[in-house]
Amino acid sequence: MGLKDYRKKRDFKRTPEPAGRIHSQGPQRLYVIQKHAATRLHYDLRLEEAGVLKSWAVPKGPSLDPKEKRLAVQVEDHPIEYGGFEGVIPEGEYGGGRVQVWDRGSWTPEGDPHEGLRKGKLKFHLQGEKLRGGWNLVRMHGRAGVAEKGKTNWLLIKEADEEAAPQDQRDIVQERPESVLSGRRIEDMGKEPESVWHSNRDQSTSASKSAIDPSRIKGGRKASLPQLMPFQLATLTDRSPVGDEWLHEIKLDGFRMQCRIEKGKAQLLTRTGQDWTHRFTDVAKAASRLPLRAALFDGELVALQPDGRSSFQLLQGALSEGADGTLAYYAFDLLYLDGYDLSDVPLLTRKEMLKRVLESEPKDGALRYSDHVIGGGQAFHEAACRLGLEGMIAKRKNAPYQPGRGGDWLKVKCLQRQEFVIGGFTDPSGSRTGFGALLIGVYEGNALIYAGRVGTGFNTGLLKTLAARLQRLERPQSPFKNRVPGPLRDVHWVKPNLVAEIAFTEWTSDGVLRHPSFQGLREDKKVTDVKREIPQPPPDDSAPPPKADRKAASRPSVHVEIAGIRLTHPTRILYPQQGVTKQDLARYYESIAEWVLPHLTGRPVMVVRCPEGAGKDCFHQKHMNRMVPAAVKSIDIKEESGASSAYLMVDDLPGLISLVQMGALELHVWGARAPRLENPDRMVFDLDPDEGLPWARVTEAAELIKDRLATMKLDSWVKTTGGKGLHVVVPLTGKQTWEEVKGFSQALAERLVKEAPDRYTSKMSKAGRRGKIFIDYLRNSRGATAVAAYSTRSRAGATVSVPVRWEELSRLTLDEFTVKTVPRRLKMLKEDPWEDLWTVRQSIAASARRSLGLK
Repeated sequence: MGLKDYRKKRDFKRTPEPAGRIHSQGPQRLYVIQKHAATRLHYDLRLEEAGVLKSWAVPKGPSLDPKEKRLAVQVEDHPIEYGGFEGVIPEGEYGGGRVQVWDRGSWTPEGDPHEGLRKGKLKFHLQGEKLRGGWNLVRMHGRAGVAEKGKTNWLLIKEADEEAAPQDQRDIVQERPESVLSGRRIEDMGKEPESVWHSNRDQSTSASKSAIDPSRIKGGRKASLPQLMPFQLATLTDRSPVGDEWLHEIKLDGFRMQCRIEKGKAQLLTRTGQDWTHRFTDVAKAASRLPLRAALFDGELVALQPDGRSSFQLLQGALSEGADGTLAYYAFDLLYLDGYDLSDVPLLTRKEMLKRVLESEPKDGALRYSDHVIGGGQAFHEAACRLGLEGMIAKRKNAPYQPGRGGDWLKVKCLQRQEFVIGGFTDPSGSRTGFGALLIGVYEGNALIYAGRVGTGFNTGLLKTLAARLQRLERPQSPFKNRVPGPLRDVHWVKPNLVAEIAFTEWTSDGVLRHPSFQGLREDKKVTDVKREIPQPPPDDSAPPPKADRKAASRPSVHVEIAGIRLTHPTRILYPQQGVTKQDLARYYESIAEWVLPHLTGRPVMVVRCPEGAGKDCFHQKHMNRMVPAAVKSIDIKEESGASSAYLMVDDLPGLISLVQMGALELHVWGARAPRLENPDRMVFDLDPDEGLPWARVTEAAELIKDRLATMKLDSWVKTTGGKGLHVVVPLTGKQTWEEVKGFSQALAERLVKEAPDRYTSKMSKAGRRGKIFIDYLRNSRGATAVAAYSTRSRAGATVSVPVRWEELSRLTLDEFTVKTVPRRLKMLKEDPWEDLWTVRQSIAASARRSLGLK
């Protein structure tokens, strides 16, 4: 049909529906069902084909029951852009009423879809958020096939597969009434029209013509103009957040900068405080002409292609040629204005003020306003990707400006891309000049970890100029802490002083990049800030959205209840880099309760409490006191002095969530279980490598201990520590005392040290551990603890101590197991890697003791 009939029926000056256009076919076909409350409530099924959305009106909506044949009346084709439309069509217009995106995803035809539509039998599979599996559209024949106004009647029928269900057991329409974009029911739409994304309409409040008085803005604080405000950063997520509390901006591809204006003079400052005003004089001149006394903008300096898209490679070229005619600064935040710090003001208010400040600037000038839409994050992201943009930034519209990386700003990319540190280069071959490839890496703590080689994305001029810079940085040793694979005969190592932007398709299981391509140098980034970016799910927004408040390390107190335990400050950020909140941590333990509780029950617990989050002030606690929640159990244990003390103990989910409420980021347990606390039922060898030792050395040590134990008829299991080491765990029947178990583990550790003193040490002294692995047997002392399986750690990364199979060790990476990834891993496991540990019956035999020289 095309879009002729669609456009003919609509007046786009009156309706917020998109006019749209016919698109070329992308890698995936869009599928959407829109619930439409018009004259009669119905559901519009839309399938992308031939550049448009083929559309059917389904009066009763879809059914998961293959026996239910639902009437589907074919209507005019709609534009692809309509798949993201959610809003209100004005009364009197064609289709007037509320439109909700009820389901959305992709569809895959069986066979040729064009032929299927022509013949009247289309078989296809849906991959939506609500509907999945096989479906059929079958055209009706005869008089039954003819609807009003020449439309044709079809039947929508579910395939009998694992996604099917009887109608009387699952009515998907009644079960899932909410929008997949905003989470709202259709009855609630139209009450707040400003919060609905209209595809072709500006969402911001109209700019006022009156002067801006920041003293009248709630949240503004009288203050002097700062030289630079610490930047708020976005956390990488694997999908867009849902809800009206988010606004969405295009992710620009340039240099992040703050624009500082004081007394008619403008400066452009990078994240590291460098003054780059001289590089972008047109932008600085435009900013200096603004009618204000003092201001601080946050934004992105970009180079624009003819089609309006930003390009980092084009920006690099513009800088190297000394020209800035194609450059523009997109301001997306206003942090300070005429004597008032606005960082506590809600973001949406800041942006409204910013738009008014920039209203006199030409839209194609050097200084521009970065616009946004509210709600509809998934549709916005898909539109950005369809247009070839880098991605989008989602921001909580009511949040303050909070320096650092947290959960209020999220970035959702269309392509894999991030910064890497250059640690070496190879000689050129053939006709190539300059160098062959760059060796690149990322930082883990203070260690630079190799991440691959990149040999594409360079032109001849760049090869020469970059080669000259690299040659001045040459050094004899590799800057990478792990082993660099492959031939190294033509490799030159360099001081890790340069940061490169790299595009790539994916990370391999070995922690290197697949199909990397050089995009340019990043002179605005600190080398040590370059970490591996791991996408996380967006925050759980089941709690009410937070208000602006900077008095605490997180947003203000909203109370959430999990497992009957009330969490205060649930949105407090505990792991800033990942944006993990207290509520996220509680949900993590709730989702894996059946896995973690067996490792805690009956064991005295020592917790590491970090009330303000990882990296802040932390302290240990093992004894009960009056501040501990009632759901946490206690157990009396006799101390060496003869007096008894009440220790913490947890044996159920409420107790575990209570520890989260206390700010516990680590759970450490005894190697014995009540009531037999004097007889350990586990022996632990804690392998703690010196900084920079390769992972292969650690796994080799664990395998060595496993093999030695096996010769003594002792089976062992292994888990990560959540840090850089491993725990080898030996279950025992509890026949031996603490002294006997400690003595045995010490003897085995010292035997291994004696055999390889250059590789291992059993001494805690830092001086003696250089280049070695510390085999810590002291975990087996009475009162000592080891981090519990599935416990988080109080360190950057939100990492978790995880039981694994011995066969997995060589494939693991240190940052693989986190609060975000572990629940997904456990859902995929067919069996517990430690399943046999719970049933094995073994103790330290006399022969084993004698083999180590013990009586």
